[in-house]
Amino acid sequence: MADVTRRFNFRHLRSAPTSWVSHTLNGRVKRAGTGLSFWYRPLTAVLSEVPVDDRELPLLFHARTEDFADVTVQATVTYRVSDPAAVAARLDFSIDPYTGSWRGQPLDQVAGLLAELAQQPALDLLARLPLAEALTTGMAPIRQSVADALAADPRLAETGVSVVSARIVAIRPEPDLERALQTPTREAVQQDADRATYARRAHAVQQERTIAENELQSKIELSRREQELVEQRGANTRREAELDAEAQLVAARAEADRQEVAGAAEAEGVRRAAAAEADAERARDEARAAGARLVGLAEAEAEAARLAAYRDLPPAVLQALALKELAGQLPSINELTVTPDLISKLVGRLG
Repeated sequence: MADVTRRFNFRHLRSAPTSWVSHTLNGRVKRAGTGLSFWYRPLTAVLSEVPVDDRELPLLFHARTEDFADVTVQATVTYRVSDPAAVAARLDFSIDPYTGSWRGQPLDQVAGLLAELAQQPALDLLARLPLAEALTTGMAPIRQSVADALAADPRLAETGVSVVSARIVAIRPEPDLERALQTPTREAVQQDADRATYARRAHAVQQERTIAENELQSKIELSRREQELVEQRGANTRREAELDAEAQLVAARAEADRQEVAGAAEAEGVRRAAAAEADAERARDEARAAGARLVGLAEAEAEAARLAAYRDLPPAVLQALALKELAGQLPSINELTVTPDLISKLVGRLG
């Protein structure tokens, strides 16, 4: 829609680049074109605005197939105004000079015309096709027939409207009929799904069995390794005990050897001490014997000398000396009784 602004008693119109605008004054076209901007007096100006851009027209209509099945056709027609002057002359595209809005609904007229022209070939073709063929392969011929009909229609050419393209979006039967038609496919798909489910379950069972077997094999292997571990631990313990016993044996042997060596050393020391003591005792004995021998010799020599001295003495002197010696050996005499007989004998001997 054109942009209209007010300045005193004048109006200024500014159109879009995709809008064709014509300004007619007193029955004569003063200016016309796209993207115009001009001043005008609203009391004397006649304005028309025609969009020249591509427009999409969605269509939805019902048809009946050869086997009397109702279907709904969803189509889209793309068109543009190729001759805006002709369209403005054939249809009412005039706008209000004060507001810039259309006085009528010209695009609805164009849409109605295109819908009528597009529906007729589609209806004719669907009436000659059974439902299954219309749903499966009917879209392409219907689209082609609609495009050909719109391109060859003289009314559109005279109006200045050209069709860019025609598309058939969908052809759908009634919901009940559609569900009925979908049932075989749905059942087939369900069967395939069931087979896939069964296959998946069988595969899952197989996998579970494989997993269970693997777990069992793992448990067996684990038990075997635990047994090996226990055996290895027992062997290690036994080996440790043997090594400890050997170490203790070696230590005992070493201690015995050490004690034997110590005992031998001690015995050797004792033997040496005994030998030394025996040697010392023997030396002492020998010394004592030698001393005794020397003393005996000395005593013998002294005795021999004394005897030699006594040998030449008279008997009376010897008796006196004997008495002297005896007196020296006698115990203490407190009282001594001397008889006359003894004195007379002694005196006689002395004399």
